[in-house]
Order: sequence, then structure tokens, then C-alpha cells
Amino acid sequence: MWAFKELILDSEASQTVVGSSDWKKLKSLRIKLKPNNHLVTVADGRNCKVLGLVQLPSKLRDQVRLIKALVITSINTVDKLVQRANASLLIGTSSWKEQFIEAITVSASSDEEEKVPSCCDYFLHTITLFWKIIFAFVPPTDIAKGYLCFVISILGIGVVTAVIGDVASHFGGTLGIEDSVTAIMFVALGTSIPDTFASKVAAIQDKHADASIGNVTGSNAVNVFLGIGVAWSIAAIYQNYHGRAFNVNPGNLAFSVTIFCSGALITIAVLLLRRTSLVGGELGGPVVIKYFTAAFLFSLWIFYLVMSTLEVYHVVRGF
Repeated sequence: MWAFKELILDSEASQTVVGSSDWKKLKSLRIKLKPNNHLVTVADGRNCKVLGLVQLPSKLRDQVRLIKALVITSINTVDKLVQRANASLLIGTSSWKEQFIEAITVSASSDEEEKVPSCCDYFLHTITLFWKIIFAFVPPTDIAKGYLCFVISILGIGVVTAVIGDVASHFGGTLGIEDSVTAIMFVALGTSIPDTFASKVAAIQDKHADASIGNVTGSNAVNVFLGIGVAWSIAAIYQNYHGRAFNVNPGNLAFSVTIFCSGALITIAVLLLRRTSLVGGELGGPVVIKYFTAAFLFSLWIFYLVMSTLEVYHVVRGF
């Protein structure tokens, strides 16, 4: 009866011990076998010849190889974890500085590092420099496990949203445009541009259309159900606490939502039609069909803007 009595691990540079700050990959694994009266039987006695040296049965040799592989894998895993922890510590202490450096540095819009920034890059950097510096104060994700970054980012988005709403209202008032028209034309367009580019990137890189289309439907669902729902709920609770009723004038909402839902149903019908053998998918396809679909969906948005605007100025009778 034989079993593992002693494990000797030799590293490339020095003996590796648990708790060492420098992990090294194993170079060899040596196992010494010694007799012991309280060990588990690993092979039949007839298959093990004791002639001064121990001859390992094939089954035991396979176990030794397995243990060696497991030990090496464990050391490699610990090595990666230590490197990741050190990298996280480095990012947590220096990325705040890097955020401000990146905020004031003009970089090319292309991913190529050696590309010189163009005039358009300098122009965009100039008009966005203020916001870059403001949001550089957001804590890095490695501080407080990212929770602080999440909370500060949400607060920053709320402040920016309030500023955009007030600026858009004053802009519309200066030009003599109704607030509802300003909201659906300028505010909605500005807030949807990031989602548009995100959907474009997802459509190019992803194998399926789920990410690009799901991003649009998901963001609108959050805006409608969470954004309006939370805001109106807080307002209703506040007014009820002071003994007043919270009433919201629908204005032109009914007509605008009806036009929007009609366009949404037409869009769903177009996507279902493209899924058939005619195209084979919601995105892409033959050049003619692809550009025709894009132009048709764009015309639906223009139709929505025109009809909603005409109803606001009483050119078209609403509901």
C-alpha cells in the first residue's frame, strides 16, 4: 500500500509559498512515496514491485499527472488574480488623474493611436470641453466597487437633463416655438442621438439584431415607464402630502401618442416582413431594400413631427 507522503514544488526562480507577493509558474512537480500503515490502497500489490525503488502503476501515474496539472492550473489562476488585484489598485489610485488628462487632451476620433486629430476633432473638443471636465470629477469605477461612480453618474445625468430641459424651453420661447414642439423635435432628437450611435455599433459588431433593436425599445421603455412614472409619482406624493391634487394637463399628448403608436405598428410590420424569405432579417439585406427601408422609417419620423406640429398650431384638428 502506497500513497503520497510528501510534495516538493520547484519554481523557476525560488520556492513558491502561499502568501508570497511574487508568484512563479511551476517548473517541476516531484512526489515522494513512502510506506505508511495508515494509507489508502491505490493499486493491487501484485502490480507494484518494491525493489529498492517504487514502480508506479499506470493508474497512479495518471493520478500524478492530474495532480501536477491541477497544481499548475491553481498557481496560474492565483497569478492572474494577484495581477488583476494589483492592476485594480493601480487604476483606483491613478485613473482619476487620467480622467482629467483625457478630458483636456484632443484625441482623434479614429481608434488609430498615431492618427493626428483633425479640425473637426478640435472643434468637437472645444464645444465639449466643459462637460468633459465636469464629468471627470466622477469617481473611477474601482473606488467603492463602482457604487460611488454609479450614484454620482446618475445624479450628473439628472442635473444635465434638467439643464437641457430649461435651455430647450428658453430656446423655443426665443424662437416662438411651443414647448411640445421643442420637446419632440430638439430635446428628443438630442437625447436619442447617443442611442442611435449605440444601435449602429451593435448592428455592425453583433451577429444578431437583438442588441441594436433592443437598445431602442429598452431605452424608450425606461424613459416612459421609469422616467415619467417616478417623476409623476414623486410629484403626486408631494402634492397629496400638502393636501392638494396633482393634475397634469394632457395638452396635445393624445394626438401625438396616437400618431407615434401608429408609426410603431407600421415599423413592427416592416420588421416582420423583412424577416420573411424576402430579406431574411431585420437589418441589412440587399442594397435597394436596405436603403428603401431606412428611407421609409425616416419618413415615418418626419410624418410624426409634421402631424404633431400641425396639431399644436391648430392646423390639423386633434382629439
